Amino acid sequence: MLTYNTSSSLHGSAPNPSSMAPTILTNSMPLPPHHRHIWIVTGPAGCGKSTVAKFIAEQLNTPYIEGDEFHPKSNIDKMAAGIPLTDADRWDWLILLRQQAVQELSNGFSDVVLTCSALKKKYRDVIRIASYNDQNVLVHFVYLKASEAVLMERVRSRPGHFMKDNMVRSQFQSLEEPDEEETDKDVIEVDVSGDLAEVQTLALNMVQQVLDKDHAGPSS
Repeated sequence: MLTYNTSSSLHGSAPNPSSMAPTILTNSMPLPPHHRHIWIVTGPAGCGKSTVAKFIAEQLNTPYIEGDEFHPKSNIDKMAAGIPLTDADRWDWLILLRQQAVQELSNGFSDVVLTCSALKKKYRDVIRIASYNDQNVLVHFVYLKASEAVLMERVRSRPGHFMKDNMVRSQFQSLEEPDEEETDKDVIEVDVSGDLAEVQTLALNMVQQVLDKDHAGPSS
């Protein structure tokens, strides 16, 4: 198990986990020499998930999944109207994102990067099921952290985005920041209040450190 404990700074009812598990195809082929990785770039609206995730995916030459594109129209309509999504609105979306990520790995890629707000631990746990179903798959969260005031300003400056600034406030009310157990296990925390280029580079470097440690093997 990789140990993280990594933090860097620039300045409705849940469904039964067994019912959420996708079908994973297995065969008699030997496992690849290294793990396969799902990187979820997460955080509230305005934190730069898409920008950072695209950069990481480009540098790793790996598939990128934009989580917002998989929301059903009913969810998008609610968010555009300033209505917070409920847990019931999110379950199918989270399961679909997990399945899409697993599918990319089954296509032969060693890594896949996706964006998902994953505001609550139970949402993150839905994605973590990918590791429970296949121990050769490691799930990692890159948590982009900034103050509510900074993110409100960023969302207001976005032309045409369906997320209204009052939704940022709602997301912060719902936000369950990763606790110590999570940061020790599979969460990388990145302060995104600074310059975009620096944030991108910092996030990529932290991801690469995890990959290098995994590739070096358990003795590292």
